[in-house]
Amino acid sequence: MKSLSLLLKTDNDVSGLLLRLVLGVIFFAHGAQLTLGWFGGYGFSGTMGFFTETLHIPAPLAFLAIVAQFAGGIGLMFGFLTRLAALGIGANMLVAVTMVHAQYGFFMNWSGSQKGEGFEYHLLAIAVATALVVRGGGKWALDTAIDHSLRADKMARLATA
Repeated sequence: MKSLSLLLKTDNDVSGLLLRLVLGVIFFAHGAQLTLGWFGGYGFSGTMGFFTETLHIPAPLAFLAIVAQFAGGIGLMFGFLTRLAALGIGANMLVAVTMVHAQYGFFMNWSGSQKGEGFEYHLLAIAVATALVVRGGGKWALDTAIDHSLRADKMARLATA
C-alpha cells in the first residue's frame, strides 16, 4: 500500500498539470497514429510491421512501444498513473534516440536536407517525462483522487479494527 501511495502521490502544482497535459496530448496524437491510423498514421498492423521488419524491434517490445505512447498519452491527460505513463514515454524516447535518431545528429530535419530526424525533440520529451516521474501529475490529476480514496479506505479500516 505504501508503494502504491508513492506512485500516486503528487502535489497540487499547476506546472505538473501543464507538463502532463502537453506531453499527454502530444503522445496521445502520436500514439493514435501508431494504434488507430489517425492523423495520417499507419495504424497498429502497419506500425508493428515497420517496427519489427524495418527497425528489427522484437514484436513484444514493439507492442510495448505502441502501448506506451497511446495509453501513456491518455494516462497523462487524465493524470492516471502519471509516473508510470511518463516512465513508459521517457523510456520509449530514450530507445528511439539510441536505436534510430542519434545517427542523424541533434537537430530535427526542419529543412529536409537530412535523411532522418535528429533527437532534439526526444530530449525535450525525456526531460518532461523525467519531471513528471519525479514530481507527479500536479493539479487535477486522478492520481490524487485515487490516493485520497485509498488513504480514506485505510483510515476507515483502522477505525473499525
